[in-house]
Amino acid sequence: MKQVAILGGGPAGAFAAEKLAAAGLRVRVFDEKLAWEKPCGGGLTFKAYHQYPFLIDNATPKRFVTETVLAAPKAGEVNLKLDDPLVIYSRLDLNRMLLERAERAGAQLEKAHVVAANWTGSRWQVRTNAGVAEADFCIAATGARNPLRNVGTQLTNNDLMAALGYYVPGEQSRIDIQFLPHLEGYIWIFPRCGHLSVGICGKGEPASSLRKRLERFISERGLSLQGARFYSHLLPSLASTSWRENRVAGEGWMAVGDAAGLVDPITGEGLYYAIRSADLAARALLSEVSGLTEKIGQYRRSLQRDFASDLEFGSRLARRIFHGRFLFGSVPSRMVQFTRRSPRFSVIIQDLFAGRQQYAELKRRLLKNLNGSLYEIGMSFGFSRLVPGKTG
Repeated sequence: MKQVAILGGGPAGAFAAEKLAAAGLRVRVFDEKLAWEKPCGGGLTFKAYHQYPFLIDNATPKRFVTETVLAAPKAGEVNLKLDDPLVIYSRLDLNRMLLERAERAGAQLEKAHVVAANWTGSRWQVRTNAGVAEADFCIAATGARNPLRNVGTQLTNNDLMAALGYYVPGEQSRIDIQFLPHLEGYIWIFPRCGHLSVGICGKGEPASSLRKRLERFISERGLSLQGARFYSHLLPSLASTSWRENRVAGEGWMAVGDAAGLVDPITGEGLYYAIRSADLAARALLSEVSGLTEKIGQYRRSLQRDFASDLEFGSRLARRIFHGRFLFGSVPSRMVQFTRRSPRFSVIIQDLFAGRQQYAELKRRLLKNLNGSLYEIGMSFGFSRLVPGKTG
């Protein structure tokens, strides 16, 4: 195998291109935009930049955010100080940096729209608006709006989350997260270089309804939409049943990032999984195991071991987190109250923001700390105000 075609030049495609080109393969990246702005992208967790230090050690403009405010109905808000900052880029700047790294490693970048990709049994024929190219292997990095039906995951309406919002002129140092009643999602305000990203993500609700919720929130916050630019995007948010049949690879191809459905079903965070899946795909292709079938199997197993099984577990938790009840209140409201009153619980939320806390271990850790957290809450707040009928 000497030639690899990468369909899509977002973070997943760009990082896969860098890794493979640096190893001596001939890599061609096809993308009709080659670096673009994306509404909700650009935030990197500690897990991402700790594992890949170049994501923080570079000259690309970025914001370091160490404060997050969480708010939920009937619970007010809580200010959470982050020991490990979130690093926020303009998605355009981050994407451009990754593509430049790929190009320096030897990848060939081609600004072209991929019309079709066909496997002949031994090679790929990639047809673009600029002509036809051939390759020994194909990596699908086309994002959630994948127009190719023979590569990448097969998303249904139940596997998608809508994200929409505005780029708002303004400046603030913190991130705001607002939970809403009866919504599997949340509103955010992210400070980015030169503007605020004010948006909403939600599952199972029409985009028009989400937009109304968001604009009501913006009005209540006193933010101005004058000069603000609207955006919308689809994110993979696989249902628990879809993870079992998720199509991440096939004969002669692997899918990475959004094209493989690899997005956190609770937070909507996808950058780490885009970069990590690209790394695992490149490692599998460059491994010493013989034959493409074995390399593809290795990629599937690596994904499952590394993070896919935990994302699948998270998909089973999502509805309980956003719509569940605990101690006579909604889970988001109790989460805000517990974070405000319990240092133990605050540490767990910190670890979720940093990406250190796996969903599969979350329930066990919560139960282990529950008695201590309730004691801390009772001491600082009084059970009479948290649990009706109890006295502190």
